[in-house]
Amino acid sequence: MKILNAVAADERNWRIARNYTFLQRVELRRLDVQGIVKVAEVQTYDVTLQEGTPYRQLVQRDDRPLPPAEDKREQESLAKSIAERRQETEAERAKRVSAYERRPDWQREAWHELPEAFEFQLAGEGTLDGHSVLIIDAMPRQEYQPRSRTAKLFRSLKGRFWVNQQDHQIVKAEAEVIDTISVEFFLVRVAQESRATLELTCVSDGVWLPNRLQVFAAARLGLLKVLRIEQRVDYSRYSSVPADARTIYPAEVPDARSVRLNGFAKATSP
Repeated sequence: MKILNAVAADERNWRIARNYTFLQRVELRRLDVQGIVKVAEVQTYDVTLQEGTPYRQLVQRDDRPLPPAEDKREQESLAKSIAERRQETEAERAKRVSAYERRPDWQREAWHELPEAFEFQLAGEGTLDGHSVLIIDAMPRQEYQPRSRTAKLFRSLKGRFWVNQQDHQIVKAEAEVIDTISVEFFLVRVAQESRATLELTCVSDGVWLPNRLQVFAAARLGLLKVLRIEQRVDYSRYSSVPADARTIYPAEVPDARSVRLNGFAKATSP
């Protein structure tokens, strides 16, 4: 029952969360077979709502402002996107906005199958960021027959959920691959012990949004190539866009954006 309540709470939260803008810092590391970092890169994006749907604009690379020429290209791309969206017919705009506001089918279907696909066990109680939480472990129910393609992956995963006792919202989730996952048609095999952790934060009364996503994945591509990656995504500077301003939400002036970036850098620095 607790997981059913959490699924219902997440669905309500999803509808509200679509109307926020934010900064997104993506750090990606590629490792060799010994776990030594071969390539590391950091990109920061300003995600705003332009004409009703998000626009993701690169604003920093490796925690430094973009070179003037690249920043100019990004600004021109933004202006072009806004112009194209404003030239849409009413039907075209309605289709674009509707697609954004509708949760992806693969995500919705798999999420709704979650309570049936796993065996859940209460692992304990605790606090997380000042909130009282229930800690729930999830192991795949081997006899379960998935109804969606995405839910087929559940057989190869185990999870742990931290559920806010007050509003039943899942505020942290961990998933780990316990059996190799083969991706059909792409000759990709995701190895055991690949794992991901998602942490959420309460940005306003009853609204939970991603705070940090961390992923470690080991995969074999084709017959020979082995890929190992670590990724960390930090989210900050959430701002709700009023309903009457979602059709036209102009890009911030450089000075205002700098304030957002400086605040974000302080929030995400070790």
